[in-house]
Amino acid sequence: MNEIIQNILSRRSVRSYTQEQISDENLNLILEAANYAPSGMGQQGWHFTVVQNKEKVDELVSAVKELMKNSSEERFQKMAGNPEFNPFYNAPTVIITSYDKSSATVEANCAVALQNIFLAAHSLNISSCWIHILAYFGQDPKVRSILTELGVPQDYEVSGSAVLGYSDKPLPAAAPRKEGTVNFVK
Repeated sequence: MNEIIQNILSRRSVRSYTQEQISDENLNLILEAANYAPSGMGQQGWHFTVVQNKEKVDELVSAVKELMKNSSEERFQKMAGNPEFNPFYNAPTVIITSYDKSSATVEANCAVALQNIFLAAHSLNISSCWIHILAYFGQDPKVRSILTELGVPQDYEVSGSAVLGYSDKPLPAAAPRKEGTVNFVK
C-alpha cells in the first residue's frame, strides 16, 4: 500500500497527551502543509493561530468551560461539569483555524487545511485531534477578546482547531466504518 494511503488509514484522533512540545521544525512543516490545502477559487482565506503558551490556553479553556456550564445544551453542561475536562485535552499545541468571511467556501477550505494538519502531523509521529468547540463559542465577547489577543484577526471566525502533541497511550483502534456510505453509478 502506498504511504499516503497508509497515513490516511492509520491516523487516529488522540485525546490524551504528554506535555512534551513538538519541535518548531515539525510545526513549520505542518503549517506549510496546511497552507498548501486546496481552497475555493484559490483564495486561501484562512488564518492559523498557533498557541503553545499553557497560561494562554488555560485562559481560553476557562472562558469556554464557563460558557459550556451555562449553555442550554445538556451535553455541554455535562462535559463542563467534569473538573478534569479540558476541551483541548491538555495538548501542548493548539492551532486555531479561522477564516475571512468574505472568501468563497470558507468553512470547507478550513476543514481541508485542518485535514492536511492532521495528516502531516501523523506522518511526523505527532498525534492530533479536531476540536470544534471554538466554532460554537468563538463569537462570545469574552472568548472573542481572548482570541483577538492571541492573534485571530478581528473580522475572522473560527472554523475549528487542531490539538497536537505526543500521545501518552497507544493509538486507539479504528472505529468500524459505516456500511452503505458509497453509491456507484457507472
